[in-house]
Amino acid sequence: MRILGLSSGTSVDGIDLAAAEFQLHGDALVLTPLGHREVPYREHVRTAIQAAMPPSPTSMADVARLDTLIGQEFAAAAQEFLVESGLRADLVVSHGQTLFHWIEDGAARGTLQLGQPAWIAQATGLPVLSDLRSSDIAAGGQGAPLVSLFDTLLLAGREAGAAALNLGGIANVTVVRPGRDPVAFDTGPANGLLDAAVHAYTGGAHSVDPDGTGARAGTVDTALLEQFLAHPYYAQPAPKSTGREIFHAAYLDEVTAGRNIAHNDLLATLTELTARTVADALRPYAPAEVFVSGGGVRNVYLIERLREQLAPSVLRSTAELGVDADAKEAYLFALLGFFTWHGLPGTLAGCTGSSNPPQAGRITPGAHPLRLPPPLSVPPRHLTMSRPMTSRPR
Repeated sequence: MRILGLSSGTSVDGIDLAAAEFQLHGDALVLTPLGHREVPYREHVRTAIQAAMPPSPTSMADVARLDTLIGQEFAAAAQEFLVESGLRADLVVSHGQTLFHWIEDGAARGTLQLGQPAWIAQATGLPVLSDLRSSDIAAGGQGAPLVSLFDTLLLAGREAGAAALNLGGIANVTVVRPGRDPVAFDTGPANGLLDAAVHAYTGGAHSVDPDGTGARAGTVDTALLEQFLAHPYYAQPAPKSTGREIFHAAYLDEVTAGRNIAHNDLLATLTELTARTVADALRPYAPAEVFVSGGGVRNVYLIERLREQLAPSVLRSTAELGVDADAKEAYLFALLGFFTWHGLPGTLAGCTGSSNPPQAGRITPGAHPLRLPPPLSVPPRHLTMSRPMTSRPR
């Protein structure tokens, strides 16, 4: 089965696309990468998304327009990818763009991902699986981190404990230990506050600290760091999730109000915040290895700080497992498509907290009537990454 996964994270950098072929051999699922790319949002769409992000006020008219605009962006990216690659896919899975993740008293009450799937179905003629988090929340879960399913299967069978770390706008971890249930949760901000600081300092001209150059030139403000670390989210037990609803630009302004801190010192402090909170979150599990992915891997200084803070755990790239660090989440959504298509739950109780893990998402039919296969009686227990196809998939 060939599936195209689409996603856009909390950093709103653009649309990640990854196509994969899935073959089941007993309880082992083999994923063969068929190609991936990142397509930037058109600037006016990206600006509109950011303007609607919490804590900014918005309207139902804005929500309706964004649902259409994001759906059209995803549709155009998917259609172009399929045409240029020559890929014949069976299903498209679209996570859409998260606009709001509703957490109250530590529990997830709802979530909103925009990007109307009907536009994707019309453009590609393929069925589209979307709204991937809501069913888990309805079952009592956090609806996140969904990547824990991918991580758990990928790291299964390792003799020593291992963890997967994803560095997007928010950082999340999955911990897999022999003989014990996996654990997964959001640790707190990864790139989100760093990007907000750069965006504010440059008046919107830039949104990243390339390679962590600015942070490397700065000095950590220990008093400010302790103030950031005092946020109650870090002390909450897992499973838990968070997002830009809490760790946004206004929160950054609130904590730094009245402080005369140099820009590079702020970047150094925020980089240390990410490294410290990730390391503190993983320390009770003492994983032998931590496999990192996401946009944060391009921040060389952040990776250096993580490597030092995580020791004696060894920090490695997911590329060592055959997974491109930039494409991992898009491959995850393709994997969720395989699970839902075959009648399997898309989350794990120990990772999201759902009482009875449900199938993920809902399907928008494409140009042809839906014909789902019989549900699998035995779910996959392992995920193996095969070598990418070198010839054009047909």
